[in-house]
This record gives sequence, C-alpha cells and structure tokens, in this order.
Amino acid sequence: MTKGPGVSVNQRSAGLVTRLEADAEELRVSISHGELGETVIDAGSKKLGGIAAGMRIAEICMGGLGEVTLMPSSATPRWPWTIVVRSSNPVIACLASQYAGWRLADDSGPKPFFALGSGPARALARREPLFEVLNYADDATRATLVIESGRPPPAKIVATVAQHCRVKPQDLTIIFAPTQSLVGSTQIVARVLEVAMHKTHELGFPLDRVVDGMGAAPLCPPDPDFIKAMGRTNDAIIFAGRVQLYVTGPMSEANELAQKLPSRASRDYGRPFSEIFKRVKGDFYAIDPMLFSPAQIIVTALETGESFHSGAIDLGLLDASFA
Repeated sequence: MTKGPGVSVNQRSAGLVTRLEADAEELRVSISHGELGETVIDAGSKKLGGIAAGMRIAEICMGGLGEVTLMPSSATPRWPWTIVVRSSNPVIACLASQYAGWRLADDSGPKPFFALGSGPARALARREPLFEVLNYADDATRATLVIESGRPPPAKIVATVAQHCRVKPQDLTIIFAPTQSLVGSTQIVARVLEVAMHKTHELGFPLDRVVDGMGAAPLCPPDPDFIKAMGRTNDAIIFAGRVQLYVTGPMSEANELAQKLPSRASRDYGRPFSEIFKRVKGDFYAIDPMLFSPAQIIVTALETGESFHSGAIDLGLLDASFA
C-alpha cells in the first residue's frame, strides 16, 4: 500500500481538474479565486452543475485511480440509471483519497463553517488516524480538496488546509457542492466502492489483500431538503449498492468477509436513512457504523477462484426512500 513510483493522487487528479475547468461552461460549474489565491470551483451552489460534472468530480475524488460511468441496470427497475465505479487500486483510490474523513471547522466568524473534506489533498495532509494503517503519503506540490457544502470554506480553513498539505494557497483547488445538488448526489452515490472498502477496514480485514474492486448503485433523485437528500444518497448504497472485491489469502477469510459486509447485518437496517437520522436527533455517532455498507456483496478469492455472495437488494425500502 505504499506509494509506488509515479502514483500521486494529487498529480493524477490535477489533469482531471484542468479538464473540468476547461469544460466549465458545458458542465455548468464556475471557476473563481478565493481570498488567499486558491482556486474555487462551485459545482452546485450558485451554479447548477449536473450529473456529468458529478461523475468527473467523483473521479477527482478518487485521485485519478478510478473510473466512474453511468449505465442502465435491470436490478432496480424503477430507478434504472446506475453509477458504476471501478478501481484497480481501491485502497489508495477509495481510502487514501475519496473517503470524506477530514473534519474542517471554523467557529470564529459570523457564520460557523463545518464540512468533511474528501479527495487527494487528504493524502498530503495525512491528518486522520486512517493513514497510520494505509501507510500511503503523497508528495505533490498541488492539492485538490472536495467538500460537501453550499459555500466555499473561509480563509482560515483554506490557510490551514494549505499548511497541512505543504502547498501554497495558490496551488490549492477546492471543489464544493451541496448534497442537495445533482453533483452532490452523483458524487456521493459514486462512493459505493469506498463504503465497502471502509467497512472492510472496520472489520479488520487486511487491506493489502484487496487488490481490485468494482461497485454499482442507483443514481438517486436529489431533494432540496438536506436531510432527505442525504438520506437518499445513503439509501442508494445501503438498499441497492452492489460491490465485488477481489482478494488474496484463504478462501475461508474471503467468505467470512462476504458474510459480514452487507448493510442488512446492521442493527439499524430496515428504515430509510432520513428516518434513522431524525430518530437519533442528528447524531451520526448514535447510528450503527456497520449500516454504512452496500446491500449486496461478492468477494472473490483469487488463489482458489471461488466467489462468495451475501446480501440482497431491497426494492421496497429503496422506493420508500426515493419516492
């Protein structure tokens, strides 16, 4: 899992950011510069954004080490359009880059700011305990951060991010889009593989034995209400996400992983996420963390060629959330 020659998630994503900027008008995003000279991309707040932009931003979140496509699927007939994600470097792409694990907060101004940072900048800053396990670090001189927010971060946070990434603010790009937007819903559903990878880590399975992976989840309709929008993005994965992981090691351990990964193994499974969120009065930490995983899992043991299946899509609960 250590960084090999030429594998820099920030360098790889820089080219994707450049193309996003070049196609800004087509993708309905705007490019500006913040108070400290940072590049700011509005992908769903004052600008409309769209599904195409969301897919591109999802690939940026994965540090250029993943592919995101949109395909029809008969698995969810009422919601056929499905986000498909693939990576041959799922540990780095999903956990060292895409995972939204960097807590960014500033209570000093008239408008308190809080957001979770995602994307390749995390691999430069290494501020999260997760990086002690990943043993991956980037050394690029440019950084890209993606946040789920309706506004860009204040200058104080920008300065802190640049400092932790060891880059100049002028070499920092921040992409933001609220969960309620088309971009927000698209790039969050595109975390279906990342969610499986994070739960794999939480279950204690050695990450260096996960060598390839793919996932799919239905593209949820956005909602102007934040709680409903957040609920739908989670439910797309919890009730209808499908992931296949390719692992090395004993087939018995591959089978055990497959049985433990699906979301229905959680004590909180069985109701739309927005209802669960309201029941716990907005306290994420009161929700069983094992809920955050795909509905259906396949784990393939490479050394024997055997595949182990577990979980199932729940069309009734998906409809209850989306409709």
